[in-house]
Amino acid sequence: MPETYDAIIIGAGIIGASVARDLACRGWKTLNVDKLPAAGYGSTSASCAIIRTHYSTHDGCALAYEGVYYWDEWAEHVGAEDERGLARFDKCGCLVYKTDANGHLEKVLRHHDALGIPYEVWDADRVAARLPFLDLRCYAPPRQPDDPDFGVTSGERLRGAVLFPAAGYISDPQLATHNVQRSAEARGARFRFNATVAEIRTERARVAGVTLASGETIDAPVVINVSGPHSAKINALAGVEGGMKVKTRALRVEVAHVPVPEGAEYPFVFSDSDIGCYSRPEIGDNILIGSEDPECDPREYVDPDDYRQAFTDQWKAQVYREAQRIPTLGIPGRWRGVVDLYDVCDDWIPIYDKSDLPGFYMAVGTSGNQFKNAPVAGALMAHLVEACENGHDHDADPLEFRLEHTGVTIDLSYCSRLREINPDSSFSVLG
Repeated sequence: MPETYDAIIIGAGIIGASVARDLACRGWKTLNVDKLPAAGYGSTSASCAIIRTHYSTHDGCALAYEGVYYWDEWAEHVGAEDERGLARFDKCGCLVYKTDANGHLEKVLRHHDALGIPYEVWDADRVAARLPFLDLRCYAPPRQPDDPDFGVTSGERLRGAVLFPAAGYISDPQLATHNVQRSAEARGARFRFNATVAEIRTERARVAGVTLASGETIDAPVVINVSGPHSAKINALAGVEGGMKVKTRALRVEVAHVPVPEGAEYPFVFSDSDIGCYSRPEIGDNILIGSEDPECDPREYVDPDDYRQAFTDQWKAQVYREAQRIPTLGIPGRWRGVVDLYDVCDDWIPIYDKSDLPGFYMAVGTSGNQFKNAPVAGALMAHLVEACENGHDHDADPLEFRLEHTGVTIDLSYCSRLREINPDSSFSVLG
């Protein structure tokens, strides 16, 4: 006889494990199925794992600030023993430069004021005094190094920055995922690794379970797609893409790791749309540098099972641009860092939703800017799945979700598959 569960969750990254945990807390018998050998070994393990509150939309900021409360009390949230120890939230703050590209953060600060999220406005002199190794000249728009105007300044100086003190990062995102796995298992959830889903089975026009590549069948009336960069392929197996206004694609990305310059302090996460890069401290006195997806950087959408895994000139572009801000930054001869995939929606805002196939749900389009929201996404998805399975018509009457710690209520049409493209989005990794 096939194994039977209340819900099968495809994917065991940080969000897939969080969905399992919160459904298990509600008494559901769940099984996470992942093609990789352990939880968090896919795109989660390559995440920069930045925890921040600045997003381009009100709901994005609200979800992110709610997430901070979970990371602040991670041991309490996990509530279970993990033989590998607990991930650590380095709450160092995030300094975001005021630029023309981000509207000098005026909209973001309005969202923060409305939600009561803390921040500090720094003028350029304060930035220079605190971080004297920085070159605060403006270089916008960001360029590739082969552009003849690369490194040419406008003659102007950055006006200042905003420090968001609730921000920071998780240095080991895979360990954080393992923590959530153990938390879910302590509440009855199960995980199956090295198992690839080959079919979403249906009976009487609703989900009936999955068939693995091995031929094994597993039954469940609910299947939840949390498969990261493979989300579009899983949605295609379920035949639900035609009922989505917003879709997902796998995007190839590169993140560089370089040493902190001698004598320089690197105390914050930084967001710098003037040069089109974000960066954060990394263990071993390193700096991690990623792209904020400016117009000059190519967007390479790929087959998640067939893509280049070697560095390209994009690595050099990000490091060279960072060296405009930090003139003493060394350019190592050996390129180090990460090449991996994001799972992105058309407007870079995730889909947390049901589908046109009864019993099939999605937590997709989350890569790049939703790691920090994983604990919130787990609770949100459990709320949505349970309500829909109890007969609520979420498409006709979108659910609301009250954030436990901040008390803010979110209209879940914000992350619907049926939404129009959100014009307030940054259309980048910033969300």
